[in-house]
Amino acid sequence: MDTAIVIGGGIGGLSAAIALRLAGLRVTVVERAPEFTGIGAGITLWPNAVHALGALGLGDRLAPLLAPQRSGGVHDAKGRPIIRFDGAAFERRFGSPLVGIRRADLIALLRDALPPGALRPGTEVETVSREGRVTFRDGTSEHADLVVGADGIHSRVRAALWPAHSGTVHGGFTAFRALTHDRPDVGLGICWGPGTEFGTIPLAGGVRYWFASFVAGEGTHHTDPKGYVLSRLAGWPAVVRSLVADTDPDAVLHHDLRVQRRRLPTYVAGRVALLGDAAHAMKPFLGQGGCQAIEDAAVLAACVAGNADVGSALTAYDAARGPRTRAIVRASALAGRFGNGLRSPLLGALRNGVLRRMPAAFALRQNEFAAGWRPPAITPGLPRKP
Repeated sequence: MDTAIVIGGGIGGLSAAIALRLAGLRVTVVERAPEFTGIGAGITLWPNAVHALGALGLGDRLAPLLAPQRSGGVHDAKGRPIIRFDGAAFERRFGSPLVGIRRADLIALLRDALPPGALRPGTEVETVSREGRVTFRDGTSEHADLVVGADGIHSRVRAALWPAHSGTVHGGFTAFRALTHDRPDVGLGICWGPGTEFGTIPLAGGVRYWFASFVAGEGTHHTDPKGYVLSRLAGWPAVVRSLVADTDPDAVLHHDLRVQRRRLPTYVAGRVALLGDAAHAMKPFLGQGGCQAIEDAAVLAACVAGNADVGSALTAYDAARGPRTRAIVRASALAGRFGNGLRSPLLGALRNGVLRRMPAAFALRQNEFAAGWRPPAITPGLPRKP
């Protein structure tokens, strides 16, 4: 195994390219967009992802871009605490704070960690074979010892090799995201109301990332997304409404949440491995979508480094990632169902009452499965088989 083609230049694809280079492979990243840039607003990195990026050798360059969440928690639509978040206790337990970063900054960091010759923007993939042949839209093709499908929820790689699992369905929610300037009076983390969630996290440079999701049918669009969010938050805490009101209307992103129609039974086929949303797109209610893609990248590279041939490496990768990611997909869906998925004020009040009675240590332990993960070492050295 000497060469790899990574299809998709997002967080997962770029992380995979960096990790596979550490494992000793020559890597090319192909991206259909004309340049490698971050589309979106902010992203939350949990300790599991921060540690994985550290294993990729990015810790020192990542640190200045991060802003930790020191306090906050979950609140109701009146701003009253439901679950308190102790950032210091969280960091002590998991070895890193919960942090926010601009998506564009993370993409730039990952992109700049790769040699320019490894990046091929404006290159669209037509199809992929199990044998590792990638055919491009212009009719040319290339072969690699390993092909990584990191091309998102609408993955062309998944459609080619898992056609029965290529479809997606509406996830029952519509979402809004934006960046605005930070203020010292914002201590909230997440607020729940009937069929509604609003969350914020600080980013570096005096920026605040906010997101909102609402129970909605498929294809629900609004000509004035900012105005719609403000209308849905009528009566909510003033700090919540003012964050939205202070946001540039053109900065508000709006999209429906989608998930895969059918769960994949395996993430590998021949010489091809899927990672990130291409493998296990999930609802965002645990903040683990991007984090799991970074984990995938670190584990894939460790398996490649620790196995002499591609078959053994991908078998190990699938065994390591399948159970964990499927559990987190289920947990994310459950969090949405019992968070802003509850539209009944009575059921919401009952949920809030139960959660308020839980001790802080119990709430912290609930993060153990996701946040307590640590990356394997990427230690190349085995002789390679083609």
